[in-house]
This record gives sequence, structure tokens and C-alpha cells, in this order.
Amino acid sequence: MNHPLEYLHHATFGISLLGVLVIIFGVLCGVVRFLRSEVSAVRGTNVEGERRKLRQVLGYYLLLGLEFLIAADIIDTLMKPEPRELIVLSAIVAIRTVISYSLNSELAHETPHTNRTATP
Repeated sequence: MNHPLEYLHHATFGISLLGVLVIIFGVLCGVVRFLRSEVSAVRGTNVEGERRKLRQVLGYYLLLGLEFLIAADIIDTLMKPEPRELIVLSAIVAIRTVISYSLNSELAHETPHTNRTATP
């Protein structure tokens, strides 16, 4: 019979995998948007709005993927709360917080600018 913590270990692996897949999906969407905007730019179209949207979409998927990864780390650490694991988790949370704050701040600064250009 399997131990309940073994199921949690499988769950954290699944959550981590989901986080990685979200990031990969976001990067693939970003590559498609990037290539489309660059083709448009070569044709002489103004693509500043498309580039801002690309950054927003990519930032969104990066943040979402990071949220899944940190959730998996938290659950994993709670299963074996050793001092070393808690220090590693604290460092991961700190790094993720800085990245999340930076991305959110950058996206928030770009969003009003995009809305102004969309208004006639």
C-alpha cells in the first residue's frame, strides 16, 4: 500500500510539470507572435503595439508558470520541512517575488500606454 506522502510527491511533480508546460506554451506563443510582428515590420507596418502585446502575453505565461512551480516547491517542502529545504524554499520565494514584481510592474507600465494608442 502506498504512503499518503507518496501521493503528494506525485502531485508536486504534476504541478511542477504543469508549470513548465505553461512556460513552454507561453514561449511558443511568444515565438509565433514575434515572427508575425517581425514579418509585418519588414513589410513596413508599425508593430510597436504588437511588440507590447507580445511582452504582456509572454510575461503573463512566465508569471503563471512560476506560480505553479512555487506552489509545487511549497507543498514539497511541507512534506519534509528540514532547515536546508526551508532555506532553499525561502530563496526560491524571494527570487520569484522579485521576478514577479518586476514583470508585473513592467506590464502595468505598458498597459495604460497600449490603451491610449487604441483609443481613437
